[in-house]
Amino acid sequence: MPYSVEPTALDEVLLLQPRVFADSRGFFFESFNQREFNNATGLDVLFVQDNHSKSLHGVLRGLHFQKQHPQGKLVRVPQGRIFDVAVDIRPGSKQYGQWTGHVLDSEKHQQLWVPAGFAHGFVVLSETAEVIYKTTDYWVASDEDAIIWNDPSIAIDWPLKDIQGEPLLSGKDAAARLFIQP
Repeated sequence: MPYSVEPTALDEVLLLQPRVFADSRGFFFESFNQREFNNATGLDVLFVQDNHSKSLHGVLRGLHFQKQHPQGKLVRVPQGRIFDVAVDIRPGSKQYGQWTGHVLDSEKHQQLWVPAGFAHGFVVLSETAEVIYKTTDYWVASDEDAIIWNDPSIAIDWPLKDIQGEPLLSGKDAAARLFIQP
């Protein structure tokens, strides 16, 4: 099986470890195989878009989501190291408002499955990092929203000790709203 699957603190968020073939020349692995992904996770999702970003040390992106077109995301890091976070924002979920975070890097090749209905974000821990993620729905600019990264009601324990001052945010992320819990 190309993937092993580990549960996380949130029931539906999964940490995937692809099977990596390495020797003195380097390594090879299938970064994605639809049939094997579905078999390993028990999910039946279709990915429609790939996104790729590069960010500097201390950049924090998120916590992003789409309201009417929620996206499931399969996140991996081909270069660098990040702390990747998923927050359950599905009304009625028993884990509503809870989060899980995992270090993803280019050494271990792990991937994080973030289901639709979760907010997603990450902070860059290495000098630079590239992040690639597959999505289950298309990006719709008018539908996107964000929760402020340091929302006290969610209380994410971001690993910021090596970052001088505050993390680097886009204007959109700096203006993100607080998470409103019922």
